[in-house]
Formats: sequence, structure tokens, C-alpha cells
Amino acid sequence: MVRNPLTPEQIEAGRRLGRLLREARADRDLGDVAQAAGMSPETLRKIETGRLPTPAFGTIACLSDVLGLPIQDLAAAWRDGPPLEAAS
Repeated sequence: MVRNPLTPEQIEAGRRLGRLLREARADRDLGDVAQAAGMSPETLRKIETGRLPTPAFGTIACLSDVLGLPIQDLAAAWRDGPPLEAAS
């Protein structure tokens, strides 16, 4: 199966999602959060930096639980959050 390239909007949405997750993680160790969510630290790092802008739903659900973030907030950040420049 060939995957279509991501649109600029999807890439920006992934960056917003990553920033929200990074802020929620705060000073918690990346490795500890990743382990608790059942993923590798590198996967979490990629999500937080926007290099993995469309993570699987199960991944986001696990991060939501571990970080205590309502999954609706994560969906809203990805779907319709403000552009990074406006949010900074």
C-alpha cells in the first residue's frame, strides 16, 4: 500500500499535538512516560517534535491515559488548534 504524502495542514496539526503532549509531560522523564504508554522513547520523541504527525489512535489513547489529558483535548489540538505561530 502506498501512503499519500502528508499535507502541510497535517504536518502543522502534528506539531500542535506534539507541543500539547510535551507541555503535559512537563518535567516527567520521556522514557518513563513512553514506557508507561507502551511505546519506545524514540516514538514519543518523534510525536512530541512533530516528526510523526499522524500517530495511531491507540498510541494517542495510551498517552491520554498516562498524561491525564482528555482525549478530546488531544483531538481538538490536532484537528483545529491555532497555528503554532499564533499560539506562541
